[in-house]
Amino acid sequence: MTDVIRPAFTELDLEAIGGLKGRVVVLSEGGTKMDKGARRVNRLMRGALARCVESEAFDKLKPGQSTTLSYPGGMDAKSVEVIKIAPKMTPEIARKVGGTIGKVLTGEEVTLLGGSERLLDQVALAATLRAYAFNAHKTGEAAEVKPASLTVMVNSTDAYAASVDGIVAVAEGVFLTRDLVNEPANILTTTEFADRAKALEELGVKVEVLEEADLEKLGMRALLGVGQGSESPSKVVVMQWNGGEAGTKPLALVGKGVVFDTGGISIKPAGGMEDMTMDMGGAGVVTGVMKLLASRKAKANVVGLIGLVENMPDGKAQRPGDIVTTMKGDKVEVINTDAEGRMVLCDVLWYAQERFEPVGIVDLATLTGACIIALGHENAGVFSNDDDFCKTFLKAAETEEEGAWRLPLGAGYDKALESTKADFKHVGGRPAGATTAAQFLQRFIKDGTPWIHLDIAGVADLKTATTLAPKGATGWGVRALNRMIADTYEG
Repeated sequence: MTDVIRPAFTELDLEAIGGLKGRVVVLSEGGTKMDKGARRVNRLMRGALARCVESEAFDKLKPGQSTTLSYPGGMDAKSVEVIKIAPKMTPEIARKVGGTIGKVLTGEEVTLLGGSERLLDQVALAATLRAYAFNAHKTGEAAEVKPASLTVMVNSTDAYAASVDGIVAVAEGVFLTRDLVNEPANILTTTEFADRAKALEELGVKVEVLEEADLEKLGMRALLGVGQGSESPSKVVVMQWNGGEAGTKPLALVGKGVVFDTGGISIKPAGGMEDMTMDMGGAGVVTGVMKLLASRKAKANVVGLIGLVENMPDGKAQRPGDIVTTMKGDKVEVINTDAEGRMVLCDVLWYAQERFEPVGIVDLATLTGACIIALGHENAGVFSNDDDFCKTFLKAAETEEEGAWRLPLGAGYDKALESTKADFKHVGGRPAGATTAAQFLQRFIKDGTPWIHLDIAGVADLKTATTLAPKGATGWGVRALNRMIADTYEG
């Protein structure tokens, strides 16, 4: 897994500032106000810092943006990074500041002169998350990952002594998800994915891998149908974290794990098909959350289930028009083999309820292009049959600034799934495509079971960098689900 930088919080040492190597980071609102650390830097630089923060150019910066003073006179540092802040440090600004620091963390020694500023643990977490770089398949100089460090100098370390382990646990959960999503399909086969999930046993997670023979006995013919054209065997991985009270029913997380999606017989266009290595994003998030819960010893019972398949065209592949029987017993007419994710999820959702009787269930999937059309890349689509349950997630997502927007369900959408040959079809056409997909999944949720469906097609993997992630896999959902579990299911 990509290494996580472990930040250090130390007492502010004014005498040491001149000899610091690498980059020194100063926070400033602009104007003449400076804290002790900034005043020392300004004195060493013979007033250059004051001229910078009092300038018109610095005044025009937004909180979180920065300017660089290279090779500062009177200091050993390579540069002083001056980051604009607001009079009050909010979580949003803390993440922006941290994201700016994280951009320069790779291969650098970075010291932040935090002083008495608030929320420096959030700054450190954001910096750690933004410093992620996926170099597993690069060679030469690009593959040489130089050691980096982040030291935060504060007036008192008491407030931050207990925060470092939590920062590392969150970052490791997010990094695992990003690594899984970024891996190519020739590396991350269904077997390799299962092996990486199995490695969580080292942290105390109970992991079972259900093979094709097991799935056949369970009647998971919807899931098996998706993978029948691939050489990679279909699997379901069950990960249990039992950190809560014995006998308490768990929260269930279910992830779509299509390690590569050609579309099957309904094959996708060639352009952009290389991006379909990310179609296991939902399973990646579930695995990352399970690692995070185990790493921080969460006092909750949570089970994560991921359906791992590969959707390939082949002489044995499923065809449009096939009728398959789900684990629940419903007969479903397959219309488009490129709408495979819901066929994987429906069997795993039913299995999760039959075996664990969860207090609630959240599924995640890079499910529909329609959700991207509706919400772009700013928000995941949220569907739910329970308002209170949904609110707990939306509140957690808002707290963590992971965009999420609730979209509608309703019996009126069921008409699009009517079939003349089977109990129902698995797709309902272009109109309301994200909703009809969720409506299909809802048929596999038992009465009385709170359920949330998260369509993460637009947020799992991005072509541009964000505040907390470089271009590529984002790890969206790991922090929000962890927050939801901490706020709702831990005593």
